[in-house]
Amino acid sequence: MIKQRFAAWCAIAALACAVTACKSLPDASTMTGAPGQSTPTVTTQHGELKQKQAAALLKRRWARASTDLKGLAVLEEQATGVPMIAGNAVTLLFDGPATMRAMMEAARGAKKSINLETYIFDHDEIGGQFAEILMQKRSEGVVVNIMVDGVGTLATPKEFFDRLRQAGVNVLVFNPVDPTKRPGKWALNNRDHRKIMIVDGLVAFTGGINISSTYANSSLFRSKKRPDDVSQDKVGWRDTHIKIQGPAVGALQWAFIDNWVHQDAGELPQIDYFPQLAPAGDKVVRVLATSPDHDSSIYKSLVVAIGESKKSIYLTAAYFVPDRQIVDGLIAAAKRGVDVQLVLPGVSDHGFIRHAGESFYEELLAGGVRIHQLQVAVLHAKTTVIDGMWSSIGSANIDRRSFIHNYEVNVVVLDPAFGREMEAAFKEDVVHSKEIKLDAWKRRPWSDRLREAMARLTEYWI
Repeated sequence: MIKQRFAAWCAIAALACAVTACKSLPDASTMTGAPGQSTPTVTTQHGELKQKQAAALLKRRWARASTDLKGLAVLEEQATGVPMIAGNAVTLLFDGPATMRAMMEAARGAKKSINLETYIFDHDEIGGQFAEILMQKRSEGVVVNIMVDGVGTLATPKEFFDRLRQAGVNVLVFNPVDPTKRPGKWALNNRDHRKIMIVDGLVAFTGGINISSTYANSSLFRSKKRPDDVSQDKVGWRDTHIKIQGPAVGALQWAFIDNWVHQDAGELPQIDYFPQLAPAGDKVVRVLATSPDHDSSIYKSLVVAIGESKKSIYLTAAYFVPDRQIVDGLIAAAKRGVDVQLVLPGVSDHGFIRHAGESFYEELLAGGVRIHQLQVAVLHAKTTVIDGMWSSIGSANIDRRSFIHNYEVNVVVLDPAFGREMEAAFKEDVVHSKEIKLDAWKRRPWSDRLREAMARLTEYWI
């Protein structure tokens, strides 16, 4: 399925390249202006807090922060225009089995609604289990709305979704490949890469994990098994997801409904999708839902956070084909003494994209950035933790496709305790990785260099 999907996407990208003008990423120097406020905007279940109230709340939350989190939050808000949301519980979920258990458990407990948005919904063991739960809940009177991407589900038989529809599930194929399915509004190059599930408007899941049996098994993350003890076909993909409870669930629910409406898919069934959301924890988050219609707030927030880093940048990227501003930002941070480390794929489902990313290695290594390639498991996580305080988890890769062409969603968590969890996970991945050294990298074969150069030529589209 993966090879079939990627081959189809290469053909689509080639066609889109021929008919679409290139769009550029925003200039980092224009992302933030002169500080117009001393405290970031914070919303709660009761609405926006006054500046004095917001300052008091953040002072309590960030009392142990070793960096100026308030200053970073102000700059990030200036760049993205998105306020922070207080009062949330955020739980990290690693790899497929744990995430699928949590999502299926939440779905089974649904009383009113399940909204699911995913790039891939495969017709396999995991997809079948998920579909059965959704159809069962629909038979119990729960409203179930599913949005899947037209390219991401190319390998999924039409009959699979027909069966869901016959059971009363509302299924929307986002930007279908067939232009007759959306006449006059065909947007072939713009894909819905988000992964969101919201249950009853009360609990939400998001991150990098699709509905697929590539997540049926665990990776070696936090496993006592050694790589030699496990056959390759028994190792699941390495990924990261989060579960959110609290007022931020409303922002993810809005992102889902907004995307549905903009596909002209008709009205969603009338139900209360936005119940009153009481505080569920102490995490302050920023929900960044992006579309090709606007400059990417996810890109802006990452560039700002890299530029403001003081101690460390730990970035995990499944598909890493950065633009010049991110490359320069990482190198500049390393040169001012920041510990900049990347975990990138040593095993990838898209070798072409991996080669494009490797074309940046020599420059990054020479600039003081440390690079680790995860071994054995396919890396699919998209996470960053900076200074142990600023964390980002979501669907967006470090490439132009995510930042320019796709619909994506990332959640930024500004919290020292959560940051420590993120750092611990990063260091665990380093244990299962091989560090790339500059001297050895310079001695790689010319055939590898040629593959990298060829892949680099297509970096705007892959």
